[in-house]
Amino acid sequence: MPYRITLKTNALLVNQKGTRIIEENRIFMTSEPLINIISDNCFNYGSSFEGRQKGSTYLLGTSYKPPIILNEVDDLILIPTHSVRNKSCAWIILNNILNYSPNGKKTTIEFKNNNKIDVNVSYNVFDKQVLKATRLESILRGRNNQKYL
Repeated sequence: MPYRITLKTNALLVNQKGTRIIEENRIFMTSEPLINIISDNCFNYGSSFEGRQKGSTYLLGTSYKPPIILNEVDDLILIPTHSVRNKSCAWIILNNILNYSPNGKKTTIEFKNNNKIDVNVSYNVFDKQVLKATRLESILRGRNNQKYL
């Protein structure tokens, strides 16, 4: 059975042997390619990966490295660190980020459970990705709040 991304998932990182999955209380490896995990989870929530990307592109007005809404009910928004065509692209779950800071040419991400990881992307680039994801989250909240007016 493919790995299911949940609110306990913090990050999905590419590894030579597959994918390194960082959750709230554990870190483990799977031989499943990272992009397959993302795609399978998109299908599990009723859309394709490409559909999720197009939806984010439409809502944000930008097509370069769009974050994706995996599950609107749980506000599961995934942030790519690079273009999905880049083999070192990692995916970070927006909801679980507590803080992030520059660390040389990398960025250190601290999660709500106080675990930290370094990702191979500059602070400025990652900050722009987080801003895109929070904009997407804001658009979703605004749209959901209009249902109740």
